[in-house]
This record gives sequence, C-alpha cells and structure tokens, in this order.
Amino acid sequence: MVFSSSIFIFVFLPVCLAGYYLLKGRQIRNMFLLIMSLIFYAWGEPRVVFLLILSIVLNYTIAIFIEKKRNTVKLAKTLFIFDIAVNLGILFVFKYLVFFTKNLNTLFGIQITVPDIALPIGISFFTFQAISYVADVYTQRSNVQTSIYRLALYISFFPQLIAGPIVRYNSIEEQIDSRRESLELFCSGIRRFTIGLAKKAILANLFSVYTDQIFNYSVHERTILLAWFGVLGYCLQIYFDFSGYSDMAIGLAKMFGFILEENFDYPYISNSASEFWRRWHISLGRWFRDYVYIPLGGSKKGQVRHIINLFIVWLLTGIWHGASWNFVLFGLYYFVFITAEHMLRNIISKERFRGIWFNIISHIYTLIVIYFGWLIFRVTGISTLAGYLSDMFGFSGNHTSDAYTLSMIVQYMPVVCLGIILSTPILRVIYSKLNSERIWVRFSSDILFLTLFIVSVSFVVSSSYNPFIYFNF
Repeated sequence: MVFSSSIFIFVFLPVCLAGYYLLKGRQIRNMFLLIMSLIFYAWGEPRVVFLLILSIVLNYTIAIFIEKKRNTVKLAKTLFIFDIAVNLGILFVFKYLVFFTKNLNTLFGIQITVPDIALPIGISFFTFQAISYVADVYTQRSNVQTSIYRLALYISFFPQLIAGPIVRYNSIEEQIDSRRESLELFCSGIRRFTIGLAKKAILANLFSVYTDQIFNYSVHERTILLAWFGVLGYCLQIYFDFSGYSDMAIGLAKMFGFILEENFDYPYISNSASEFWRRWHISLGRWFRDYVYIPLGGSKKGQVRHIINLFIVWLLTGIWHGASWNFVLFGLYYFVFITAEHMLRNIISKERFRGIWFNIISHIYTLIVIYFGWLIFRVTGISTLAGYLSDMFGFSGNHTSDAYTLSMIVQYMPVVCLGIILSTPILRVIYSKLNSERIWVRFSSDILFLTLFIVSVSFVVSSSYNPFIYFNF
C-alpha cells in the first residue's frame, strides 16, 4: 500500500484516523497505531510482516540484555556486535544474496543455484532504525525501552516504515507517551500531506511517463537532445518522488501528534556535492555520519585515514541503495567529488575565491555532478550506462534531434519548468513575505490547499501508473 493510492486515501487513512481519535487513552491509541501499522505493512504481502516482527523482537531482546549486562563490558560489546551481525545478515539475505550469487557464478564460472528471494519493502529503513536504537542503548545515548509494544510502534510506525525518514529513537522516545495532539498540528499535517501528494501524484508521475520511455529505448534510438532531456526529467522525478513521500510521511505523523525530522532541504540549490548530501535524504546521511563515519574516526586521524573513512561511507551508501553495480559506482562517484572538495577546502575558503561568480560556478559544477550522478543511479548496468552516455555525446551515430524529440520537449517543457521552480525555495520565500495572520492570506491558502488536494486525488484515481522509486531500496 502506498500513500498515493486510492485504497490508502479513501479507506485506510480515514479508518485509522477515526479509530485513533474515537479511542481514549495514550496506551490504547498507541496499541491501535501499532496494529494499523502492521496491517499497513502486511497489506501487499502478509508473509513479510513476520520479518518485521522478528526484527522487533530481536532488537528488543538484545537491547534488554545489553542494558542488564552493561557492567560486563566485554559481554555487552559482544551482544552489540551480534545484534549488528544478525541485522545485517538478514538484510544481506533478502536484499543482496541474489546479486552476490549471480556475481559469484560469473566470476568463478560455477553454477550455484540463484535463490528466488523477493525484496521486502522498506527492509533497509526499518533495519537501520533498529540498529540505531540498539547502538544508542549500547552507547547510552538512549534509554532502553522495556515495553516491547512501544518499541514495536517506533520501528513499525506506518508513516515512516517503508520509505523513511530514518527516525532516531531518542528523537521520538518521549513522543510515544507524551505527545500532544492538537487541531493546529492536525491541520498542519493535512497541508504537508497535500504538498507531498501533489509532488508525487502530479509531478513525479508526469515525469516518470516520459523519462521511463526515454530510458527504455535501445542505444541509437535516442537522439542526443532526447537523451539529455531524459536525464533532466529523471533528476526532477526522483526529487519529487522521494521528497513528496517524505512530506506525506511527516504530514501523516503530525495527524497523530508526532513530529518527525525533515528529510529534504531543497538539495538542488546546493553549491557543492557535500552540501547536496546534507540536504538530500538528510536522515540517511546523518545515520552514516553517526554510526559509521564518526566511529571510524572521521577526519581526526590524519588525511589518509580520513580518505579511507570517506571511501567506506560512500561505498556503503551506494550499496545501501540496491544490489547492482551501478549503485556501487554511484557511491564511489560521490566519494571522488566529496573527497576532492574536502582536500580543496583550505584553498577555496580563502577570501579571493569568494563572491557571486564563485557561487555561480560552484552551483553549476554541483548541478553537473548531480545530473550525471542520477544517470548512474538510474541505469541498471555498466554497459547500459555506456550506451546511454554514447547517445548523449553522439558517439552512437545518432541524430542531434528529430521531430519526435521536439514534440516531446514541447509537450513536457511546461511541467519541467514548473518542476525546476518548485525544486527551489522561491514559493516559500514569497509566502514568508506575506502576513499569514491576514484573513485573505489564510483564506487563499486554505482554498489553494483544498484545490491542490482535489487535483492530486483526481490524478491518483485516474492514473494506473504510480511507481515509487525508493520502494526498491
């Protein structure tokens, strides 16, 4: 079940909200949310819910033992390592074993049977949340949760269960029992959900229609201009797809009184690759920073060790996104640029390099890095990537343009221009200049959100094509 589906908007969400607010008492409401979250996860494939329950029981039990054996340092550490190993082992089996087996067969010329294992939706997200909880208990950054149903609600809470944000337990611990629902927060949640729904159902889905078509062409079938236009569309599609889902998650959480941390901050306005990743999928970047980069020593153990640490983090970041060589290349691609930026930081921080022209050049450089990074991310093989690049630069003997290319660009350019505008904070700045306390501003805002919701729902109902990119990760 996805948020941008008729069954969720017209059935699951109304039932969930009605049941939640008709019930009285924090414990009963929490239990109801837990049950609805498990139903939400089990909707598409009931069997996978047992994997989620296994993760909850496993991490709850080990965290309890770590807390009890804290004075026995060696045993507590062993339990913590065991927890990480089991969590990553489960993730490996369900997400990477098929890929690993295929490559093993190719590399050694053997015929190991490739297992038929379906990828459970959201396994990377809830596994990382579970690991962060046990890690924080082990390092005493969080208190151990003695109630399994409270921990289960944290891990399985349906707004962030299958696509994030990756929520830290200590950021939501008090909210589980002490949050305060209010009409103001509920209305804020509706507005945020509407923004996310519009991003996903209108913009991301429109971009997916033509970008999927372009990427599915064989080498030589794309003109040079069409190849470039396809990557531009994918840059916008993946932003509105994932940030839209994060907006819906944050909005839904607000409807139940929870405040989740932001996951996107207009990443396409960045002036460096490093800044881009501080603005894109913020919760994932913080997870790798706090649980991999800093424990490895960060930048405090010399330049060589710093580069090695960056390499490990970005290799793992690439692998986290999926079991394919293009994701490995994607991670290493950003490792190269971010490492170079770290090494050049002392030079470019000098005063003579500052100014408007430096910012313009930095922004153009960053957009180029992002553009080709998403191309690597989108394709599903090194040979496919090489073929697409050859089309982009005319090495395939393809034409620069043709009538079909021009007609597609003319057809989709308005939505591309709208997407570019909405990927910047221009509208937010304009709204902040208005006095939101004025009646006409509030009334206009409410009418705008109502219209946006109706239009978004009409797209949901009328469209049979509703892909979601990050369900694959």
